[in-house]
Amino acid sequence: MKFLSELQIQAKNKGVSTGTKWIASKGAKIESFSPVDGKLIGAVSSADKNSYEMVIATAQAAFVEWRHWPAPKRGDVVRQIGDELRLNKQSLGELVSYEMGKSLQEGLGEVQEMIDICDFAVGLSRQLHGLTMHSERPGHRMYEQYHPLGIVGIISAFNFPVAVWSWNTMLAWVCGDVCIWKPSEKTPLCGIACQNITAKVFKKNNVPEGVNNLIMGGREVGEWMSADARIPLMSATGSTRMGKALATAVAARLGRSLLELGGNNAIIITQNADLDIALIGAAFGAVGTAGQRCTSTRRLIIHERVYNKFKEKLVNAYKQLKIGNPLEQKNHVGPLIDTAAVQMYVDAIVKCKEEGGNFIVEGAVLKGKGYESGCYVKPCIAEAKNSYQIVQHETFAPILYLMKYKTIDEAIALQNNVPQGLSSAIMTNNLREAEKFLGYAGSDCGIANVNIGTSGAEIGGAFGGEKETGGGRESGSDAWKVYMRRQTNTINYTDKLPLAQGIKFDL
Repeated sequence: MKFLSELQIQAKNKGVSTGTKWIASKGAKIESFSPVDGKLIGAVSSADKNSYEMVIATAQAAFVEWRHWPAPKRGDVVRQIGDELRLNKQSLGELVSYEMGKSLQEGLGEVQEMIDICDFAVGLSRQLHGLTMHSERPGHRMYEQYHPLGIVGIISAFNFPVAVWSWNTMLAWVCGDVCIWKPSEKTPLCGIACQNITAKVFKKNNVPEGVNNLIMGGREVGEWMSADARIPLMSATGSTRMGKALATAVAARLGRSLLELGGNNAIIITQNADLDIALIGAAFGAVGTAGQRCTSTRRLIIHERVYNKFKEKLVNAYKQLKIGNPLEQKNHVGPLIDTAAVQMYVDAIVKCKEEGGNFIVEGAVLKGKGYESGCYVKPCIAEAKNSYQIVQHETFAPILYLMKYKTIDEAIALQNNVPQGLSSAIMTNNLREAEKFLGYAGSDCGIANVNIGTSGAEIGGAFGGEKETGGGRESGSDAWKVYMRRQTNTINYTDKLPLAQGIKFDL
């Protein structure tokens, strides 16, 4: 396929790299099958203990040099990576779509996110600021500054195989850190493509070998990273189960964790909503990426006065959905990532029906021409109760649950009454409803939107959630601080040594 050759994805790539060099490894073979057509795209070798140790050692040596590069100079390297991504946007977007299964528009949008975070990081490289404060002692100056941490470990998920890596990496690089990335074993070729793109820029700028490291692997490799005290920060995106295991291992060595875990996102649709806007937000949120976003809309909490009207509009919209090859722009919905995900979808439908759910749009596994991979499913809608066990659980599939409410307080309580706390939204033209939703007694999520859906965050704002979502913040705002260590400095420029709090210590 053309995009594979354009991104220089070849069999010689072993799956372990220190930047511009590939390291031979005796780890297990990882095969990448496209959910689009079921074909084998390629295979890579995962890291073994020897290659892992080589990566760690190279990263440690690189950090010693990289941290001395001025931040604006590091930012200029990131700027060039953004330029290289612009040149490769089409081919990388096609690879994301083909290997992961999201629509081509979403694949291209993911690469655009990478470009945007590069632009953001370039500006940030000249604004890594601390604070100054007045000392209680005369002739003293106090200030705080930020220093790079060292090695940042990154574990990314299949659903955003390149963007989330860039959120972490571009910020970490301008902060002076070096990175070790373990992509999802379900989308390894996207990782190789990014490594090749950055290697070209790094080589041209004589960036130290080991600033950008790639290690393929499954759970075992992730466990090595989590337990490794040489990696002060672990940033991980994935399931809540994975996050709890990783956080436990990192906490045991008093390391730092940045977690972006599950979501169970709801849109409240009030009687004062613009139902046409609500329809677009709800439909895209529920079926975009085939429901495989952590920000996907799982629940619609609809006021009883507009419930039937909106339900009818939603059912009609679902009838218009086109499901098929995501590289064909006429299609709205592509496949799930693999047949295991399909089985989870099927099991969730069964469980919902057992608990009393009423499906107003039935789900199904699609078969026949164009669906040979076995990964295509029909987005479905069920009327359900928030208390159902399956509704409380995040199913990574296009299953949408509908429920009624009477008062705005009841709606907010339903919205909040799940273990996860990532994204939320309210559709209303009533200022009081909107402000209540955004207030201290409103949504308990890390993201709360008004008149847009739960899915589709911009890089300018900090991204992350509360409760079982993990509490991490990535991307914009002041998320850069997590990749650095804070230091408070006090300078005495007098010929005396007064102690704080007026303490006397005369000798």
